[in-house]
Amino acid sequence: MNKNMRIRYKITLAVGIAVTVVLVAMALFYTHFQEQTVLSQNERTMEKLTESVAQGLQAVMLAGSADIAESYADRLKKVTDIIDFRILRTNGDEAFRDNKTIHDVNRRRGEETFTPRDHEQQIPVLPADDPNLLATVSENRTLAVYEPGLDGHRTLTFLAPIKYIEACSKCHGTANKVRGVIKLTTSLAAVERDIYEVRQYAIGGLALALMATMLLTGYMLGRTVVEPLEKVTHAMTRVSDGDLDHQVPIQSRDEIGTMANSFNRMTSELRTTYDGLRREQDKLTTIIHGAGEGIIVTDSTGEIVLVNPAAERLLEKPISQIVKEGFYALLDDEEQMRLWLSDPEQGGAITTAYKERVLQVFASTIFGSDHNIVGSAALLRDITEEKRLEDELRRLSTTDGLTGLFNRRHLDATLDTEYNRAQRTGTSLAVLMFDIDHFKKFNDTYGHDQGDRVLQSVAKNFHDALRKYDLACRYGGEEFVGILPNTTLEGAFCVAERLRVEIEAAEVDGLKVTISVGVAAFPELPVSTPEGLIEAADAALYRSKEGGRNRSTRALPPEPSTPAATGADTTPV
Repeated sequence: MNKNMRIRYKITLAVGIAVTVVLVAMALFYTHFQEQTVLSQNERTMEKLTESVAQGLQAVMLAGSADIAESYADRLKKVTDIIDFRILRTNGDEAFRDNKTIHDVNRRRGEETFTPRDHEQQIPVLPADDPNLLATVSENRTLAVYEPGLDGHRTLTFLAPIKYIEACSKCHGTANKVRGVIKLTTSLAAVERDIYEVRQYAIGGLALALMATMLLTGYMLGRTVVEPLEKVTHAMTRVSDGDLDHQVPIQSRDEIGTMANSFNRMTSELRTTYDGLRREQDKLTTIIHGAGEGIIVTDSTGEIVLVNPAAERLLEKPISQIVKEGFYALLDDEEQMRLWLSDPEQGGAITTAYKERVLQVFASTIFGSDHNIVGSAALLRDITEEKRLEDELRRLSTTDGLTGLFNRRHLDATLDTEYNRAQRTGTSLAVLMFDIDHFKKFNDTYGHDQGDRVLQSVAKNFHDALRKYDLACRYGGEEFVGILPNTTLEGAFCVAERLRVEIEAAEVDGLKVTISVGVAAFPELPVSTPEGLIEAADAALYRSKEGGRNRSTRALPPEPSTPAATGADTTPV
């Protein structure tokens, strides 16, 4: 059945098929019954005719008129619809064609009662072992046999026994209860014509009944079932198109009326739910459009369906450009965006520089309950100021406010890291420590402001004298420490000397400033801790001061019996 066929035609077709099957079955039963009735009636009529013929022949034979019986049989053959009529002996040969019976009768009576024929024939009609013939003779009953005819019509053959009576014993004796068999064959052409007419009437009646039933059924189904269903279907179509206010008229209290009522309740609930969702959507839209964070959302095909004003502002692009370029090109780096979205741990914050801003990006793929992709979303936060404050806080926590050099805390953390690296890689690590000679006099004589300016000037010269990956720190008061990775003791000593000379050559507000420096290096100095390296440089610094200040001193490996702090090589001014 065609899936696109309307329900009206489907129901009509289904009912029509069912009614057709029933009516055809009834017609077949009726015609079969009529056929059997006609055949049975014809059979009874022909059976009575055969019995009448048998009785008539018996009467003729008892009167001794065998010739009349023979002519009577010949006349019966000419009757309409009688194809064949024969009188048979019990062995299947036709009687009255030879002199056998005449000789037997004359011999039994002892006189020539009947005159023999001049011409005799032996005509076998049925085989002596024919089952129908044997049944007729042995059971002494009339038998009807249906057979196909030569003209295409069936034939009906009756085999009726000529029964023995007491009056027959005078001529034929008492040996057999059946003296002969009458074979009467008739054509069923007329009967079959009657049956054909009955079939024609049945088919015509069936066609009329089927047509009337289909028309009536179609009309009744259309009024009582199809039209109400079509109204419900029409209402469903309107509701699916968004018309949730449409109602189905309820015209009955049957199943269709119940369905229409249920549909109306469902649409009412849908309308209530839709209105609630609409209000929530309006709230959410207001929140999204008023949010300070940029929000971009796509559908399952990847097409952008939502961009709020904050996203336009942060990306410095109009909505049309954002939608056109697509979700992956939000930050002008499609490969990076695809990488973020393919991350199974996606959803975490990603910080990236974009144009003149620092953005915190939350990007993820949205999956439905069936684990299929329903869209993607990205949230953008401008953390430029936060990042600046964070960097400033970090700078403040690791640098000295007066000199701008790294402070003691950062020195300790960096020295631990560099010492562990030097141990792991087998490279050199040098530390130089110095302080300003007679710094207390600057404060006492010229004041603390002048002392601060001296500290700032020395710190600048210290910072400028080092490489970009060296670390210049204020250790405390007027003491400074430099960390020099990948630098030997001699290399560090050269740096110390160059710094000492530059500071001595410079003046701060017309004042001369000198420094005393101690230098230590690993692994030339076999210290076991980062603090040991600082202590060795401090001891070398102490030697510089004892040696008259304004000089650099190397911390040398101790003699076997001498502590490490006392080993020093002093270079005088």
